[in-house]
Parts: sequence; structure tokens; C-alpha cells
Amino acid sequence: MKKVTSLVLVVFALVSSSIGYSQNVPLERLMEYLEIDTINPPGNESRGVTFFQRIFEEAGIDYEAVESAPGRGNIWARLEGGDEPALVLLHHIDVVPATREYWDTDPLDAVIKDGMLYARGTSDTKSLGIMHLEAFLYLHRNNIQLNRDVIFMATADEEAGGYFGAGWLIENRPEIFEGVGYLLNEGGGATLMDNDQIQLAIEVAQKRPYWLRLIATDVPGHGSVPRPTSATTRLIAALNRIQLNPFEPHVTDTVREMFARMAPNMPLEWQDALSNIDEAIQDPEFLRALQAENPSFHSLIRNTCSITMLSGSEKINVVSPEASAELDCRILPDQDAEEFLNGIRERIADDQIEIEQIMLFSPAESSADTDLYSLMTRVIEERYASVNIVPSAMTGFTDSHFFRDLGIVSYGFDPVIYPYGVGANVHGNNERIPVEAFNQAVDLTIDVVREFVEE
Repeated sequence: MKKVTSLVLVVFALVSSSIGYSQNVPLERLMEYLEIDTINPPGNESRGVTFFQRIFEEAGIDYEAVESAPGRGNIWARLEGGDEPALVLLHHIDVVPATREYWDTDPLDAVIKDGMLYARGTSDTKSLGIMHLEAFLYLHRNNIQLNRDVIFMATADEEAGGYFGAGWLIENRPEIFEGVGYLLNEGGGATLMDNDQIQLAIEVAQKRPYWLRLIATDVPGHGSVPRPTSATTRLIAALNRIQLNPFEPHVTDTVREMFARMAPNMPLEWQDALSNIDEAIQDPEFLRALQAENPSFHSLIRNTCSITMLSGSEKINVVSPEASAELDCRILPDQDAEEFLNGIRERIADDQIEIEQIMLFSPAESSADTDLYSLMTRVIEERYASVNIVPSAMTGFTDSHFFRDLGIVSYGFDPVIYPYGVGANVHGNNERIPVEAFNQAVDLTIDVVREFVEE
């Protein structure tokens, strides 16, 4: 790990900066923020709101805060500017649970070792929140004349769908978003490749979550007297058919461009296939190898379902009249939801299994042909001598879909650069972020925001 850390320090050597504050300040704020327990469930995001309230009050910045439900806090602050479409800097306060026994550190203790900061939420998304905060405070502290309003926003519940956070605000406080044209949020990412080029992805599209519940019913009975069928065996058979019959591969325009632009930096054995992905997906061996070696890339070229939750009898010797499973399905943004659901029904092929829809989002995609995207590209290329900027799609979802539904151009922009092979472990054990790369990302975020909003 020390070798990686020294490499990061060399690559991300400090540039001359006019930002005018100690880099210890953002790091100290991040460490304090990480140690605030906002694990969802239950969320308790109001604890994070209190953290931001104190900072805004010390800086003399007006803000608004509201709870969508007890403990489910949201906060936003606005710097007023000119008539250009406003910019929102969004992140979510809540984090996913973590099991202490599988971590090297306490997930709620912010610990630095070997140049990495460990804690739940370091990358998803409390570090992004501090980057946005520092950019927002910079504009205020330096009395920057703004060509548009800039809104800092921290919300609840993204990890469970955003219905107590961004979704709630859009429904209950729509006036906040009047005149908003752009939003920066989580998504994308950056990697220092083995060839010393930085590969930086700006998220413009994401798969749509289509969460389903399958409920099988059949005759109940005693466990000592098996029948030819039961709710449980019906469900198992149906799930097996779904698992063994994946959806046909399909390449969207965004994914095609993403793969083609990333290909030159990928390991040699993948370069030709990713450059010609429409041809490559015709080869079943390629698909199997891609899923084994790079499941994230594989998930971007087809609709998918993961079997995540199962329930049946509550007693070992009782054959239950009902058994259920929940599926985390994700469909590509250009796919028809009803057609996908029909495909699930065909695979189940059992009229004693009911399908319930838990959640479905609308297609989420933003054009890369905008002033903000062009500016981000220019600022990034000015800072780094060798960088490949890629408009990207992601397998997961963020709160950006709420805003894209309103016609707000939304980008996933997280410029923390990880050395190749050193991941953030988002939602995993030992979630972490490189300290020096975080400091550099703070500076870059300030530069991007300042140049976009300065009069």
C-alpha cells in the first residue's frame, strides 16, 4: 500500500492554487462528517443537517432545512446570482449499513492509514458533499460575482430510493428548483491507469431499477409429506429459469461510445472487443469472460436481474402456502419496461406466481453536448497533462433521475482519482478514499464550479 500511496503523491503533486485555505480544513470536515451516524435504515440524516447548519451559521450563509419524516433531514442553501440557469450541487447524507467484523477499522471511525481514509461513506457520498461544500463556501468567502444561482443541497434517503429526500423535495418544495438548469451529483469516477493516463468518467446515463417481487402460492401441508409441487418449489424453478435465460445483449449509444473511448487504456486482451462491442457481444465466450472479469461492464450491455431476497415457511416442518422472492432488475435506459416485464413472465411460465412491481424509474440520461460538460472537460484537461474524459453510463441509480425528469441536465462528477486496482469499495468492506486525491478533487471541484458560475 505504501508503494501506491507514494505513486499517488507523485502524480497528484500540488499545483499552485489561489483557493486560499488550508487543505487540512476539508479533510477535517470530511472526517467529522464521516463519524456522524447516518446509516440507512433508519437514516437519521438530521444529524448531518445539524453539521451543515453549524458551518453555514459560522459563515453567515442563509439556509433552509426540513424533515420529510422524523429524523429524515434535508438542507439547502442558495447563493444568488444572474439570470443563467441555476446550478445545484447535490449529495446524499445517508450511507448504507456496514458490518464491523468484516472491516479492518470501525466503519464509523474516520481512520487514515497508508494514505487512505477509511469509513463508511467516504466515497458514497460524504466526500462529494465536502467537495461541494468547499466550492460553495469559496464562492461566498471570495464574494464571487455569479452569473447564476448556486444551490448546495444535502438530502436524505438516496440509498433507499430518495423518497424522503430528493424525491420528497421535488414534490413538496418545487419552488426550490424553478430556474434550475444543471446539477452535479454522484456518479462517474476517475482512475490512474497503468500507462499513467487518468481515465475520468462523467456519468450521463444510468440503468433503470425495476424491482420486482414474485409471490408463489400452492397447497400447504406437513413437511413429512411432500407434494408434487409447492409454493417453494414453484418459486425455485421459476428463479432458476430466470437465472439460466439471461436477456439478450444490447448496446446503447452511450455505452458504445464509453467502451470505445476507454478501450485504449484497458488491458490488451480487452481492447479490440471493447472497440468493436457490437460485434463482440455476438460471441458467447466473450460474454462469459466479460461477466467473470468485469461484471460491471457486462451489466451495461444487457438487462439484468439479481435474486436478492427470499422468504418461505416460518417453520421447518411446515410446507408454506406462499413463498416469495425479490429481484433487483435493472433495464437499459432505451428499453421498454412493459416488454421487459413480459420477458420475465415468459421465463417464469407459471400462472401460480404473481409479479408485484416494487419500484420503477423513468429513463435517466443527459446529453454531453452542453456548456457545463464542455467546461468540465476543458478545466480537467488544463489541470492534468494526460487524461481521457469519457461520458459514461452506470449500472446503479442515483437521485439524478428525479432531476432529469424535470429536464435538468444532471452529471455524475466525482473527480477523486484512484490508482488502478485500488477501488473505493462502495457499499463494501473497508470503504476508503486516497487522502491526497481527495484534496486534489476539492481543488478541481472548486475550479469547475467557479469557472461555470463566475460572472
